[in-house]
Amino acid sequence: MEDEIKAEFNNSGFIFDKEKEILQKCSTFCINFKLTPADLVSSWEIYYLNRQINGTVVEDAEMDGFLGYLQSQQKVAIDEKELDLHIYSSRDVDMILNDEDEDIKEDVLGTPPPFKSQNHYPEPSDSTPQTIGNISSGKPSKLATPFGRRTDKLVVKFSINNKPNTQNGKKEDDNENHEDDDVIRKVKPGKRCSLIVHGSGPEIGCRFMYDRIEDRFNALENRISKYATALVSSGQYEEPLDPTVSSQVWYLHPLPLKIIFTVGMIYCDGEGHLNEKSTLLQSSAEHSGGQRVRIELQNLSQFSIFPGQLVGIEGINPSGHCFIASKLVDSIPLPIADDANLPPAKKQALDQEILSVGVSGTQPELSVIIASGPFTTTDNLLFEPLRELLAYASKTLPQLLILLGPFIDSEHPEIKKGTVDRSFDEIFRSEILRRLQDHVEYMGSHARIVLVPSIRDANHDFVFPQPAFDIHPANLRHQITSLTNPGIFEANQVKIGCCSVDILKHLSGEEISRNPKDGKLSDRMSRLANHIISQRSFYPLYPPAEGIPLDFSLAPEALNISLIPDILILPSDMKHFVKVLPLGERGEEKEQVKCICVNPGRLAKGEGGGTFVELNYYGNPDTCNASIIGI
Repeated sequence: MEDEIKAEFNNSGFIFDKEKEILQKCSTFCINFKLTPADLVSSWEIYYLNRQINGTVVEDAEMDGFLGYLQSQQKVAIDEKELDLHIYSSRDVDMILNDEDEDIKEDVLGTPPPFKSQNHYPEPSDSTPQTIGNISSGKPSKLATPFGRRTDKLVVKFSINNKPNTQNGKKEDDNENHEDDDVIRKVKPGKRCSLIVHGSGPEIGCRFMYDRIEDRFNALENRISKYATALVSSGQYEEPLDPTVSSQVWYLHPLPLKIIFTVGMIYCDGEGHLNEKSTLLQSSAEHSGGQRVRIELQNLSQFSIFPGQLVGIEGINPSGHCFIASKLVDSIPLPIADDANLPPAKKQALDQEILSVGVSGTQPELSVIIASGPFTTTDNLLFEPLRELLAYASKTLPQLLILLGPFIDSEHPEIKKGTVDRSFDEIFRSEILRRLQDHVEYMGSHARIVLVPSIRDANHDFVFPQPAFDIHPANLRHQITSLTNPGIFEANQVKIGCCSVDILKHLSGEEISRNPKDGKLSDRMSRLANHIISQRSFYPLYPPAEGIPLDFSLAPEALNISLIPDILILPSDMKHFVKVLPLGERGEEKEQVKCICVNPGRLAKGEGGGTFVELNYYGNPDTCNASIIGI
């Protein structure tokens, strides 16, 4: 067999660097995977092209990777055989929906009989987790994958119920008349939501990795200056002074020193983690020439700080070498901007239906499902969790489906090894876009989907902030929309901000805090999420976490939060949650400003399912229903 393998390689123009060892391994591959020498060489040629290996030398170092490729190909072949899938054409669907003759339908559809939905889920009881009805993808449960064999499906892990559940003009459960018994069910039209994108992020196809030190300096300087201006404009604080100069110089009189007010950015004195002894403050070039001074925090009863945070500080600097803080201001209440106050260039209407929204003076309402990638498990690229999510959405009929990357996860084992036989763009378009297009075509014109990319997407630009996906679905431009990362948009006048970079995890690793001795311990996740809005930035951490391709030359304003969102979506590897954040008071009437912060978790975790969020918004964050559901 080794001679036959060698001959096949030579016929294809390959030579060996370690002939004996390679031929022994290849012979073992043929036996274990039941391959002929010709089949083995054909598989090597595909692996060779995918890995973009230079030259025609078969190296022994590539044999482990080649083995992984053969194993993945065998797994896909087994899965496809056991799935026994039947692909329906558009003509098949039309015939079913038009209720044509049963005999004709059977001839067209072939062998698969109409599938009767069965209750695969336990009934809710005191000892059984709550489940969401009888919702499945419409296929028999005979998958060979761990995800297909899971038992806990669509389990509610957490819920907020601040208003009785309403039909929202879209659910027709009472009139279904057991239509679920059909393979394909007619979907009754629901209310279509409006959609407006705010902000101006990076353009599709933009150049990146060209930022200079000057760009970084200017971006940070602009942040400090804008923050100082906002604090002074509030009327509560005086013009900031230089914190690096001794307080005696400012007031030219002996002790006691008068307290001064200053504004700057928190830095760490060294390469390690921030602590109370290594905290520095850098003021603006205008006030201190960009110099830094050490901050003493011992007189503060409570604080929460991290590198890159903008703060206002009251205190004294007796010697000029250390600023002793007596009060720390880390937030400015953001006004909720009206459309009239937004620059025209920063608002793009995706359709004209917004003109009719809100005319009656009714409160904004929105039903939405939120999910974040990965959308497939680590043992395959079948995208089973995404399929189950779309099946759930086709049953519950949300007005909006928000999907945040990664879609083609660069950290997936098969993507990292390079053992896939398609390009990343091909996988994205066939496994993601095709499924989404089928979903909206099936659901009708009221269905809308928003896609937000991730820096972990192997098929997209590795830069942050990140341009939108370059997708142009035929006849579906108003139904499938791609946003920049991060991005802000409005759906039915509900303002939604989203960022797929795991800023919560990054802040968690860098933040230090002190709670008051006699006070109540604060919720750490709420505190971290509050920093995003109080800093007016989707990524206030600086320097950025390792692996974050932050480019200041691209579109620094894309990271800015120009208005308080009603819903803030921050996917994270940390524990999933839905929280209503109090952001302070606004105006003379001291109206409480709040925001719903959502971490939907990951739709797929390892070889099993993860979580997503279903949310119904009624007017304001205090009146909403939200559930975190295990897929």
